[in-house]
Amino acid sequence: MMFTLTEVASLNDIQPTYRILKPWWDVFMDYLGLVMLMLAIFAMTMQITKDQVACLPCLEDPEEASGVKPHSFPPQNAQEAASSAATGVPMVATVPLVTKDLPDDVVREIHVTHQHTAVASEKYANQPQPTGVRTNLDYQQYIFINQICYHVALPWYSKYFPYLTLIHTLILMVSSNFWFKYPKTSSKIEHFVSILGRCFESPWTTKALSETACEDSEENKQRLTGTSSAPKQVSLEGKEDGANASPSAPMLGVKFSADKPIAEVPSSMTILDKKDGEQAKALFEKVRKFRAHVEDSDFIYKLYVAQTVVKTVKFILILCYTSTFLAKINFKHDCEPEIKQLTGYKKFFCTHNMAFMLNKLLISYMALILIYGMTCLYSLFWVFRRPLKEYSFEKVREESSFSDIPDVKNDFAFLLHMVDQYDQLYSKRFGVFLSEVSENKLREISLNHEWTFEKLRQLVTRNAQDQQELHLFMLSGLPNAVFDLTDLEVLKLELIPEVRFSAKVSQMTSLQELHLCHCPAKVEQTGFAFLRDHLRCLHVKFTDVAEIPAWVYLLRSLRELNLIGNLSSENNKMICLESMRDLRHLKTLCLKSNLTKMPTNITELSPHLIRLVVHNDGTKLLVLNSLKKMANLIELELHTCELERIPHAIFSLTNLQELDLKSNNIRTIEEIISFQHLKRLTCLKLWHNKIITIPSSIGQVKSLEALHLSHNKLESLPPALFTLPKLRHLDVGHNSITVLPPDVGLLHNLQHLAINSNKLEVLPKPLFRCNKLKGLCLGHNALTTLPESVGQLVQLTQLELRGNCLDRLPAQLGNCRLLRKSGLIVEDHLFDTLPGEVKESISRD
Repeated sequence: MMFTLTEVASLNDIQPTYRILKPWWDVFMDYLGLVMLMLAIFAMTMQITKDQVACLPCLEDPEEASGVKPHSFPPQNAQEAASSAATGVPMVATVPLVTKDLPDDVVREIHVTHQHTAVASEKYANQPQPTGVRTNLDYQQYIFINQICYHVALPWYSKYFPYLTLIHTLILMVSSNFWFKYPKTSSKIEHFVSILGRCFESPWTTKALSETACEDSEENKQRLTGTSSAPKQVSLEGKEDGANASPSAPMLGVKFSADKPIAEVPSSMTILDKKDGEQAKALFEKVRKFRAHVEDSDFIYKLYVAQTVVKTVKFILILCYTSTFLAKINFKHDCEPEIKQLTGYKKFFCTHNMAFMLNKLLISYMALILIYGMTCLYSLFWVFRRPLKEYSFEKVREESSFSDIPDVKNDFAFLLHMVDQYDQLYSKRFGVFLSEVSENKLREISLNHEWTFEKLRQLVTRNAQDQQELHLFMLSGLPNAVFDLTDLEVLKLELIPEVRFSAKVSQMTSLQELHLCHCPAKVEQTGFAFLRDHLRCLHVKFTDVAEIPAWVYLLRSLRELNLIGNLSSENNKMICLESMRDLRHLKTLCLKSNLTKMPTNITELSPHLIRLVVHNDGTKLLVLNSLKKMANLIELELHTCELERIPHAIFSLTNLQELDLKSNNIRTIEEIISFQHLKRLTCLKLWHNKIITIPSSIGQVKSLEALHLSHNKLESLPPALFTLPKLRHLDVGHNSITVLPPDVGLLHNLQHLAINSNKLEVLPKPLFRCNKLKGLCLGHNALTTLPESVGQLVQLTQLELRGNCLDRLPAQLGNCRLLRKSGLIVEDHLFDTLPGEVKESISRD
């Protein structure tokens, strides 16, 4: 044979791990296919070695063959006798007794031969004479006739039945496992089986399901005792109304929902090996990507259905034509090979020695095919009786605490249905890795294992306000050990996808400031009550306004709220902010965004808001009328709002003390005369604009104490500017001023003057009458000398001279007893021109 049984059986071989995708009918059909394969090979072996026919001529008219009656005589030698006995064919005479028309010498030879024959015949006269039909054929002729009649008289099905059986069996075997071999499906199946095996064996699934069992037992216990200690959680639910809110504190946009209690688990289970934890994290990511890849098509399902249909059609075809030829496999056959001119006979009677065996094998094969076909029909019934392209984890959700396991569809669903036929436990354990709750639990365990109290304590620093501050960046969640830092005052959380404030946050009695930078945060009810009563400052940085946690608008003790992100959208004409009416103690509101109009909800803060900051990132702020309602506003900052003039709404803010219009497009400030109605305005910041001149009406704003006009396009200063009696801080740096008017000496209360980065060449002597000056910035001008009168500024602590054309410094600087080396900003070579005692005096601590 050209191949062995092992080689043929390899066609049905699949990877052992694929057995989880083989339902019982596929396994059963595989074994049936193997039995049919063995039957086909056995039949082929028998047919190749034994299959033949034996034929005898039909002697209905013996005279027809030779014209004379044939004579039989005993075999002339032992060899012929043995041959006759072996074949069962009696020896026949090949020499006729007719001598008519023959030559005389031939006739004499024939008579001599017959005489000898007669003598020999006398020796056998006493032996029994042979019986049977006398024929006129020798051994070689019988072999020839048998071969001819094998192909002429025998039906084709008797000859090719084993080969057809082999071909059909191979086709059925290929059809059974084609979806495991086809490239477009085998890659997905291999990936799925690999992930499924790892999910099944992962220590995390054991831990998660064990915790579920603990939770279920605890829940049953509580149900029996009638008590419940389940903590309620405040979670963001979009813009739903507060129908489900706590009756003691009605809250808009916040839903209080009871979570399942988390039972205490053995200490040995609370710690997951770091390597196992990393592998589990990788599995979550693999499952997520595999789901996205497989759920978009149903090719595997269609291919499986197609190969099942092919097997069913094949079964019907085999059954139909095999049953037709079953009756034609007979032991006896009549043969008329049309070889009369060679043998002298027209018709032969033949026997097929394999007919009985082939008949039994065919019956066995048909029985197997019938069973195979019934199994195929059942598999088709299973495929079409329910939608296999949808898979629900409802039962798993009911049995576990992972209520968020999603239902799947298409090829992903079909593969899980196939796995359920093997063992439903696989799908249950696999569902753990589809749950975000499970993934969050894993992150929490790994996070708490890595970020211990000692490690967090080392990261606590002191900020500029001398507060204890902790900054956590890009963690998977909020470690529980954070809540043990009871003396922490500032907590900054940045790029943490899952932040959850449990009831333990109430231990942080010193916490006053919280930063949430791209951190969706949820808080339990007990923790929310603590934050509501203790938190004073909150910074929230976001991408979309919907990311702002709903509980932010309910922090009634909050003093300062900073919102940094996109508060405007092209699709929404109105800015979507939640109601702020519950922020009863809010004093400062900072909006760093891209507003086109002031949010209407801000007006709810108008009675108590005293500081409003809007940094608009270059977007033009058009509507400011709502500012008029904020009568108690003390500080107002409108940065980068593309303002071209001072908004008129500002002139209604009678309590305003500080106005900052930094980085706008203001060119003229003629409206400044209206500031005279703002009796409390003390600080005006118009820096980083495009102001060319200062109107004389600036002198009407008598309450001004600080004026910032740096980074503009001023070329001169009006005399009226120096009539402001309370002016203490004047900053006109980074302009194009060439002359500082002598009237500057009228500013008797001036403490800080910045006129750096201008074009000054000379300083007026009246400037040094401002003996209250503490800071004088003259750097980057065109000064050639520094008057000796500078010594009159006895309170001077800061003097900037770098970037001028000075060749020496006056020794009178020694009279500025409060001036130190750190406050004197000048080139080193100019400092060296001072007398030694002056340098020593300035350089001392």
